[in-house]
Amino acid sequence: MSLSADHPDAPLVVVRPHPLCAETPPAALRPAITPAASVYVRSNFPTPVLDDAHQVAVRGAVRAPFAIGVNELAAMPQRTVVATVECAGNWRLGMDPVPIGEPWRYGAVSTAVWTGVPLQRLLERAGVAADAVEVLAVGADTGPRDDAEGVVTFARALPLPVALHPDTLVVTHMGGAPLTPHHGAPVRLLVPGWYGMANVKWLAALELRTVPFTGYFQRQRYVYDTADGVTPVAEARVKSMITSLVDGGRCEARVIVRGWAWSGAGAITRVELSVNGEAWREAQLGPAMSAYAWTPFELALMLPAGVVSLRSRATDAAGDTQPERIEWNRLGYGNNAVRAMTVRVG
Repeated sequence: MSLSADHPDAPLVVVRPHPLCAETPPAALRPAITPAASVYVRSNFPTPVLDDAHQVAVRGAVRAPFAIGVNELAAMPQRTVVATVECAGNWRLGMDPVPIGEPWRYGAVSTAVWTGVPLQRLLERAGVAADAVEVLAVGADTGPRDDAEGVVTFARALPLPVALHPDTLVVTHMGGAPLTPHHGAPVRLLVPGWYGMANVKWLAALELRTVPFTGYFQRQRYVYDTADGVTPVAEARVKSMITSLVDGGRCEARVIVRGWAWSGAGAITRVELSVNGEAWREAQLGPAMSAYAWTPFELALMLPAGVVSLRSRATDAAGDTQPERIEWNRLGYGNNAVRAMTVRVG
């Protein structure tokens, strides 16, 4: 049966139809691995039409530039990583005032099983120049922007140490199946721990650079633009969400509250819950599926009758804890502030 985007059982919640931006619905956020059809989608331009003849160029500050196709990538030793990926604009609607950009709620995050070739292997084959400082990942998606001249290509740079990490992958499969067009087919990047903009889809080129990249999506978008200046968005900030209850829904007084917590800075070390703004209570943590996947938490509670507010906050191994309020930034990125949800008990 075909379902419309606003149907409660639709696999995605469409935020913008063209180019497609869509969230994972609340029910699909409960499993440890997000159902493939419900992995969130972020597109800046129309989806390019590519096939298995597509090649990725490795060029720039290298000794032996080359191009590699999908079939050759598939013939190389594969690596699989379970990773949570979050859009940097997730929960933009929770900022006050709401900044410009896609009106994401909290569903622009998903966890999937990614398979591909370590980027490190391709860079070793090319021979990275001694003075290279970063890798520019260039997508095949292009288009106009209101605040830029001409046609803009999606491209983001990674520091060389991040690019050389063995779990930074040139991905061809998600959940054991070839990538779908909306998720970057036939080839994309996976940069575990970084916000989604680093995971460049429809990968067309990997360019080694000796000077930092200053293109549109590095300096004008996917940046924290505050009174203190402009800083490119990078690792995902520590965050948590309750998934066992529905915001605005009903529940029994005796309940086990469950959810997920994640961070690009390291393992989750603590999650706490608060009822109606009262003292924080520490939840029990479960094992994550990988160092890059969200960590489960749960806490049994006896809730009072009536409308109840529930909040969760996480702390990571770097010592960072979700703030009560995020520093506002003009483009609305990185909102990891504690989020309240309400339920009616009884």
